[in-house]
Order: sequence, then C-alpha cells, then structure tokens
Amino acid sequence: MLSSLNAPAASLVKPATSAAPARGRAVISKAQGSAQQKELQLIGPEPQRFAVAKGQLTTIASAAFPFLMRLGSGGFVSGYSVSLVKDDGKYAMLEGLGRKMREESAALSGFNRPQQPITLYEFEGCPFCRKVREAVNILDLDVLFKPCPKDGPNWRPEANQKGGKRMFPYMVDDNTGTAMYESDAIISYLFNTYGDGKVPLGLRLGPLTAISCGLAMLPRALKGSAYTPSKLPTQPLVYWGYEASPFCKVVREKLCELELPHIQRSCARGSPKRQELYERRGRFQAPYLEDPNTGKAMFESASIIQYLQDTYAV
Repeated sequence: MLSSLNAPAASLVKPATSAAPARGRAVISKAQGSAQQKELQLIGPEPQRFAVAKGQLTTIASAAFPFLMRLGSGGFVSGYSVSLVKDDGKYAMLEGLGRKMREESAALSGFNRPQQPITLYEFEGCPFCRKVREAVNILDLDVLFKPCPKDGPNWRPEANQKGGKRMFPYMVDDNTGTAMYESDAIISYLFNTYGDGKVPLGLRLGPLTAISCGLAMLPRALKGSAYTPSKLPTQPLVYWGYEASPFCKVVREKLCELELPHIQRSCARGSPKRQELYERRGRFQAPYLEDPNTGKAMFESASIIQYLQDTYAV
C-alpha cells in the first residue's frame, strides 16, 4: 500500500533498530513467490531471446553503449564463474548435445542478505546513481527503487524531507537503521554489509568512475531523467533485470520517467534468481515485469514499456 511506501525512514545515520542482515537469506521467499505467481496472468508476445522489436533497433543499440563503456560492470554477480555440466533440466546460458553452460556465483553463499529490500532514491541520467546501481547488481541485492526524475512530485520531495539535502542517490537500509548520501559511501557500505568488503576496481576509481559512467549514458542523453505525469500504483511493481542489459535499461528509463516505485529483483549473470524465474515461468529472460496492482506479468522490453505507458501515464 502507499502507506507502506511512505513509512518513516532512518535519519542520515542511526543505530540499528531492526533485524540484522541474514546470511544467505533471500528477500522474497519461494513460498511468497509461488503465491504471487498464482495471481499473475502472463500477457504480451511470446518472449524471444536477444530479439529486438521492430523499430527498436536504434534505441537498443544506444542503450547497449554503457555496457561497453563500463566494461560490463553491473552485468556479473560477484564471484561469477562458468562451467560445463550435464543437462539437468535447470536454467543455463547455453545448451546442446546433452550439455549445458552453467553460470554461478559461489561468493553469494557466504554473503549477508538483507531481510527486506534496501530503498534507493535515484534517477536515470545521474552517473553517481549508476555507480550505485552497478554495485547493487554485483552484490545481487533486491532494492526498492523510488525514482526521482526532475520535477517528480512524490519521491524527490520525500527524499529531500527525509535526508535534508537535495542530493542523489540517497539510500535507506531499514535492516541496519542506516541512511546516507554520497555514491562512494553507499557503495562502500553495501560491500562491507552485504559483500566481502572488497569494492571492484571499476567502482573505486573516484572521478574516473563518475566520468566513465557519465560518458556511458551520453547516447541516451536525458532519457529517464524528466518526469512524465502519472498515477502511482498502490503497490510497487516487481521488476526483474540488471544494469548492463540494454533491454532492461530502456524499461528502467520508463519506470523512472513515470516515477513508478518498483522492487528490482537483481538478476545479473551468475544470480541464483535466474533459476528462480526459470522455475516460475519455464524460462529466464530479462526484463520481466510483475504488476500486483493489475495481476499482470510480461516479458519483452517493448511490451513492458507500452504497458507502463498505457496503464500509468496520464
């Protein structure tokens, strides 16, 4: 409900007031996922892996530039590895001749997991926000995003009120009672709390990281940064995706423009959540969107964007 979305957050930094992060614990249990699955109707076209919808080629090509510019940062979970295994019916990147190429991340089993999604106030087009999003995907964290596009009437004022500054990104982690500004500080906190404390080189180069993030987003200019009038959903949408995917990027732009709160179920390469979605839908493909407000679910970026526009734009 909206009341839960607007629950009081932590001040800049305060002592922990809720349960500590659990080691290896998922944010959304399989039982919860199964219950929700029964209520969702899959709509839209049959998903086609790596296929680009008609008229979307230029858009997807420009959205792929950040992956190249950032050397894949945010596309692979910490401790990523690939192995060739026998066909066991589970999700795999490639398969053939009775063998499968399995992507895994052994590191995640030893990392603490937040019991509830971390909240991030941020927006597309901000290089400092992108840095934090890359960290979220590397750590395979689920996050409640409250998009703050320019002139957005909801989450931008809320962030200013809670944090006291007109700055982004702004993070609130009710699992530990911590809230903070500054992308480098947030990234360090996330890796210390939910990782092994070792920030990847690509995220700790100071101004060089910020500059490369800014350059990476140039082909998409200010897409996702300006508010499009919309009606807020009662419950956050649930979005499965990851930062390095161009198909996911264009969906995130629309979510941000419409200021739609959404829980991102991060699923970069090596994420165990790829298997979870595979079990629920018989396939894995990102982006994938679930809307508990309408009971609809769908694959395919072009279809998701059209659905968001038709359902929530005013």
